[in-house]
Amino acid sequence: MKKLINSADTVLEESLDGLAAAHADILLLGADRKFVRRRSVKPGKVALISGGGSGHEPLHAGFVGHGMLDAACPGQVFTSPTPDQMIEAAEAVDTGAGVLFIVKNYEGDVMNFTMAAEMAGREVASVVTNDDVAVEKSTYTTGRRGVAGTLIVEKMVGAAAEKGMPLAALKTLGDDVNRRTRSMGVALLPCTVPAAGRPNFTLADNEMEMGVGIHGEPGRRRVPLAPADAIASEMLSAILGDLAPSKGSEVLLLVNGFGATPLIELYLMANSAKRILDGAGIAATRFLTGSYVTSLDMAGASITVSVLDDRSRQLWDAPVHTAALRWRM
Repeated sequence: MKKLINSADTVLEESLDGLAAAHADILLLGADRKFVRRRSVKPGKVALISGGGSGHEPLHAGFVGHGMLDAACPGQVFTSPTPDQMIEAAEAVDTGAGVLFIVKNYEGDVMNFTMAAEMAGREVASVVTNDDVAVEKSTYTTGRRGVAGTLIVEKMVGAAAEKGMPLAALKTLGDDVNRRTRSMGVALLPCTVPAAGRPNFTLADNEMEMGVGIHGEPGRRRVPLAPADAIASEMLSAILGDLAPSKGSEVLLLVNGFGATPLIELYLMANSAKRILDGAGIAATRFLTGSYVTSLDMAGASITVSVLDDRSRQLWDAPVHTAALRWRM
């Protein structure tokens, strides 16, 4: 195992310290590094909190800031955060308008965020993301997995929260964005968890895992390596077959790297995906390309398609200022 670490036992702590130092203008660490929070919270605004196992950076801590999350709770690598983390984060960022949890559909995350909501002693609602079309049930889930589409939910709901949308309406919005969003991934090489010191699955030199999860969970099938156009075609066939957008629909296209895939390949995949969408009569009018929901050092990518309407387009375009996403429209 070759990694830029000092000890497998301190990877998360040292990384969080570095994140907070590099983005001290927008972020603070909570006590004992239990959460990352916005340096300045907005009075009267619903607080958005997410989190999950580490190893998917910049998800979720990299999306804390104006226009997205108010706090994120990092667990150890590929391990759910504990309820006390979410409870303390809610205490730190709730200004009285309530708290919305955005939770990826993994059994540990759902269980611990549910416990935190019950124990928080404040008004809490939850949105559970399940955008992965690859499998209906997986290693860590009952039902579909929450993957890169979670970023889109956090961005659009975060923008609406900045505008003063109340808690119940934000939950409805988050559920709606999740319903409009589908993803699928492919792995070319596995990832290595620092504490394990070895790859978490194996692939032959001429193999890829179609439909892989963001923890390296098995996908639909293991198949021979294929050209990018063929990979994008299979992924989008599954996504569009499930999402069923009408011809002429406008969509957001997210091509997301898993950690070890260079941008030259991700933009190539974006080009392949756009051509396929064009051929289906679907207009990709918004794009995001890069490594945003990763799996440590896994090589591969996911494609996410989210159907847009006037409201969601405006929410996506709204200003955002976080460690990982920054723009002003």
